[in-house]
Amino acid sequence: MHPGSIPGEASIALVPRISRGVPAGAGLAWRRGDKIMKTDFSERRVKMVDGQIRTVDITSGPLIEAFLAVPREAFIGSADPDLAYIDEDLRVADSPDGPRYLMEPGPLARLIQLAAVEPTDRVLDVGAGTGYASAILSRLADTVVALESDPSLAAQADKTLAAQGLGNVTVISGPLPAGHPAAAPYNVIFIGGAVEEVPQALLDQLAEGGRLVAVEGHGNAGIARLFLKTTGVATGRRAFNAAIKPLPGFERVRVFEF
Repeated sequence: MHPGSIPGEASIALVPRISRGVPAGAGLAWRRGDKIMKTDFSERRVKMVDGQIRTVDITSGPLIEAFLAVPREAFIGSADPDLAYIDEDLRVADSPDGPRYLMEPGPLARLIQLAAVEPTDRVLDVGAGTGYASAILSRLADTVVALESDPSLAAQADKTLAAQGLGNVTVISGPLPAGHPAAAPYNVIFIGGAVEEVPQALLDQLAEGGRLVAVEGHGNAGIARLFLKTTGVATGRRAFNAAIKPLPGFERVRVFEF
């Protein structure tokens, strides 16, 4: 289905809604003949929070407010706008290293809550994609570095984040497993997809007392882990099961044994 299309309708054009005083991302309108059909994304956002986020034991007030404030439909890349608030991982781009997804709201909220982001924190968002998680994190932290390996996705994220007025996010293009040591150390590192293992290079970029959250393992075998750095050593603990899509570039190096 082409972005902006409605099932069963052959010729419906997506047109921007132009109105002074309307918040960005509040909705889109479809014109069919003389009839305007509007999608109210703000209502869907509230339903997402009530039905997909509060129901998975998200109790952080600032985190809930961030999900209510950030228009998810602005960060869906090539996906259908009508799918912006479904409770599934949403495929948003086909990058050279593999498909990229917008994480399902429930697991995303649980991972960010696990990181316990503070207003003074410096955060590294690894695998920023279209920038949605960075936008959520930006409302909780002092600054966010959004690291994305696909230059076109990084440019798209930078444009969207700027349009949302989120000036405390810096988008960087580079290899994900290497992190971004130039701006380290970080109080929080968030990895935006399942990985086989967390690279030591990322753990080394944590500040003392810093937290890294990631899902290790794929599919139903995925486990969310919280790594905490104390006395210079980062140790991890199991937090909950999480089945999310993999983030390319974190495959374990296979060693042949004889």
